[in-house]
Amino acid sequence: MPRKAEPVVLLVVGLVALGLSGLHPYDPATWVLEVAPIFIGVPILIATGRRFRMSPLVYRLIFLHSLILMIGGHYTYARVPMGFWVQDLLGLARNHYDRLGHFAQGFVPAMIAREILLRRSPLRPGGWLFFLVASVALAISACYEFIEWWSALLGGEAATDFLGTQGDVWDTQWDMFLALLGALTAQWMLARYHDRQLTEGAGPDPGRLKKVPARPEV
Repeated sequence: MPRKAEPVVLLVVGLVALGLSGLHPYDPATWVLEVAPIFIGVPILIATGRRFRMSPLVYRLIFLHSLILMIGGHYTYARVPMGFWVQDLLGLARNHYDRLGHFAQGFVPAMIAREILLRRSPLRPGGWLFFLVASVALAISACYEFIEWWSALLGGEAATDFLGTQGDVWDTQWDMFLALLGALTAQWMLARYHDRQLTEGAGPDPGRLKKVPARPEV
């Protein structure tokens, strides 16, 4: 698929999926809360698409993360059928689909932050970039936990499905740990591929990474 057309295709498919996820959700209010990042992020991507086109890798990751949010919003995270299947298969005590969501919450924002830092700061691939990207992803996860906390204060029992703690007193700590793990995993797995896409000119400032030899990720 041509690079210029791929974001448009992902956008159209994503909007169709979003519409389907909004058909008869388990709890409409929870659906709105869970997919709210899509309503915020997609307009920003569209508005900045001409002057700051992201790499194909980042667009694909955003699309996959959006699907995770849509599924969680439609069923609520504690009731996603795939999570029950894994729970039964492994004999787990709870539905762990929300763990996948928080892993993605670190995995995807890490690659977005990595691209922005590489293209708009003096940073180059290496230890400092790795550390700062992980820090940004962890900060985003912490801010999201604040949002969940405020939602619980405002909504009381009505916010239970949005929180999705399922009785786990360490749920907040698990959420942030998995986001950190996602950020580390994303950089270990995708850094070289991401650098290659940027070097090949995925954005409006192609070849920027060629100016300084890339150092291996830690």
